[in-house]
Amino acid sequence: MSKFLFEDFDEVSAKQWKQKIQYDLKGADYNETLVWKSPEGVNVKPFYHEDDFPEDFSPIPGQPQSWKIAQEIFIDDEKIANNIAIDAINRGAESIIFSAAEDFEPRTVFKDFQFETVSIYFNFTFLSEAFYSKLIKFFSDKNATVHYNIDLIGNLARTGNWFHNLKKDHEILDTIFQKHESENLLSVDTGLYQNAGANSVQQLAYALAHVNEYLNHVCQPERSRRPAEVITFNLATGPNYFFEIAKIRALRKLYATLASEYGTTETCHIIATPSKRNKTLYDYNVNLLRSTTECMSAVLGGADTVCNLPYDALYHKSNEFGERISRNQLLILKHESYFDTASNPADGTYYIESLTDELAEKALQLFKEIEKGGGFLHQLKEGLIQKKIKESAEKEQQLFDSGALKLLGTNYHPNKNDRMKDDLELFPFVKHNPTKTLIAPIIEKRIAEITEQERLNQES
Repeated sequence: MSKFLFEDFDEVSAKQWKQKIQYDLKGADYNETLVWKSPEGVNVKPFYHEDDFPEDFSPIPGQPQSWKIAQEIFIDDEKIANNIAIDAINRGAESIIFSAAEDFEPRTVFKDFQFETVSIYFNFTFLSEAFYSKLIKFFSDKNATVHYNIDLIGNLARTGNWFHNLKKDHEILDTIFQKHESENLLSVDTGLYQNAGANSVQQLAYALAHVNEYLNHVCQPERSRRPAEVITFNLATGPNYFFEIAKIRALRKLYATLASEYGTTETCHIIATPSKRNKTLYDYNVNLLRSTTECMSAVLGGADTVCNLPYDALYHKSNEFGERISRNQLLILKHESYFDTASNPADGTYYIESLTDELAEKALQLFKEIEKGGGFLHQLKEGLIQKKIKESAEKEQQLFDSGALKLLGTNYHPNKNDRMKDDLELFPFVKHNPTKTLIAPIIEKRIAEITEQERLNQES
């Protein structure tokens, strides 16, 4: 059928399409009318054509064959954390991301855990060589897939301080690496940059410069081995649907290029979570729509694992209902919307392929500028990275304040009768911490915060 149709209709070139469009515009300027520029400086055309691509598309390195549904659990009470994890697995979770602020007893947390089928991730706000060794030993005979996600620079960027100090942090990392170099130890938190307001090109460039600091450290010539396992990237996906798909694909291309220079594995592991930046306190059910499309971008872009953000995460403590709804969003995408049918659905799509290459090229150029300027860590200490992110965030904030950037229920069709003051279990705004820091931390801030604070103050 399709062959018959293709034989019956003549091919239409890109030139012919453009001529037809210009005719229909009736004198209006093609570029001014139909071409728009993204915050990253990408000119988006009204159509993309095979003629725009003289060469075949290169495959995305490390594209996963499938993706996993994750749920995040904070370990406060060990037995409660275990009960939540087992229940989440029984209800469809395929990965668990455990967060903790202090060490815990793994035998309690992982009682009756399905190690062979459920992958494990850790996000710790502390650094202890003894505890990491204890964990690794615990998992040594469990046939488990574990990502320990040690990110010294990420902690510095987020808090303004090292875990201990520069020397001790790196000594601990080196000790862990020397003893357990076959484990998935290192990670890069790029979600911080997105949630603070960095655009897509900045996120990619900072991710590349961030991981380059680690590769440069662990791939020294005097080391007899290179890292055997993959580095994990923690991404946040925003509302720009196709750009977010392209962003994940571009990251894989960029990392493969960089890793090849160090002679280490060119495959990275990506965990994606919806952005907090565009989530709102008022008309909070719209967050369900936002997180759904952002999870879709993560899947189509090729994330290994997707962890959804509960619709009420801004103002409610972790609760069974919010977690269940967020997990069910992913279950519906995977098992009812068939988002697990193809492993590379974006491959060969002219628009996304073009975006992927352009984002990668712009990010690579910015990465080179960072390296010429002393590297990521140096620019972070000098405050240059923070300055650039702040500038990008302010531009986005101006669009929101002017109404050009719309958030349904907040600055667009708001429900003036909506009341939230009595529902707040968590403080949903930027917290001002007077702690002394070595550098200015990168602060996550939502676009709607000022508007929401004004509305809360006006509530009777």
